Amino acid sequence: MRRLDVINIEADENRPAPAMPSACETGGCGGPAELAPTPELPSFGEVSVNGVEISPEAIAQEIQHHPAASPKEAWREAARALAVRELLLQEARRLELEAEPEEDEAGARETEEDAVVRALLEEAVIPETPGEAEARRYYEANADRFRTATIYEASHILIEPEGDSDKAWEEALDQARVILQEVGNDAASFAAAARAYSKCPSAQQDGSLGQVRRGELVDEVQTVIERLADGATAEQPIRSRFGWHIIRLQRSIKGRELPFEVVKDRIADMLEARSWSMGAVRYVASLAERGKVEGVVIGETA
Repeated sequence: MRRLDVINIEADENRPAPAMPSACETGGCGGPAELAPTPELPSFGEVSVNGVEISPEAIAQEIQHHPAASPKEAWREAARALAVRELLLQEARRLELEAEPEEDEAGARETEEDAVVRALLEEAVIPETPGEAEARRYYEANADRFRTATIYEASHILIEPEGDSDKAWEEALDQARVILQEVGNDAASFAAAARAYSKCPSAQQDGSLGQVRRGELVDEVQTVIERLADGATAEQPIRSRFGWHIIRLQRSIKGRELPFEVVKDRIADMLEARSWSMGAVRYVASLAERGKVEGVVIGETA
């Protein structure tokens, strides 16, 4: 099912990553974040599409789907998304389109309005199908995107401060330094110290974090791991919001470049999706140009 928010469609292959692996999300390496108070919802003017008002209540409800740097920007994106939807609904009604609601893989069923908008876009926007030469050009220009991730087999000993004071952090650092001096680069000593002193649940596995990839650890720990040689322990404890980490890298498995034949279908799908997105943006802009949209600018991307 294609997205209905066609103004700001962009391929995004990044994935949010946890602060630490699952073994370290409790008991010293993390925990549930406090809920922030609900801010007062903003309003920045009237919005209408061909005389049909987009209510402030609808915009306020839509804002949750458009996180932004400021309340005004979030309001603008929410209002624009609803204006786009109204434009498409009006055009679908003008064309007397009908469509049977579909279900996604999770079993969620479309509304009737979503179904007719989908039908309209499927009829109006025909993406270009990229050829192999175009896909290969993209592959060669973006080779770094088509590599397997480097895998790190790492361990740590987490020393938590007993409080938030500077003194508590200094005492935890002193303890970490003593432990580090005792274990050195000896794997067996490191494992024993992890079981004895680490406040992370990974202590039960000799401090092992398992096989991790970039983005799966807090930045301070990840940066050190990537700089270590196989079988080495970092020379200094590393501080993160969880405490002081004594870090050891067992080994790293370097990523490798994926052959074009392995990824060409993925590239073709991405290029076709990009073509469809650009076509959808142009189509919505043409509807806005023929109609009368007040309060927001359709097609604005800044």
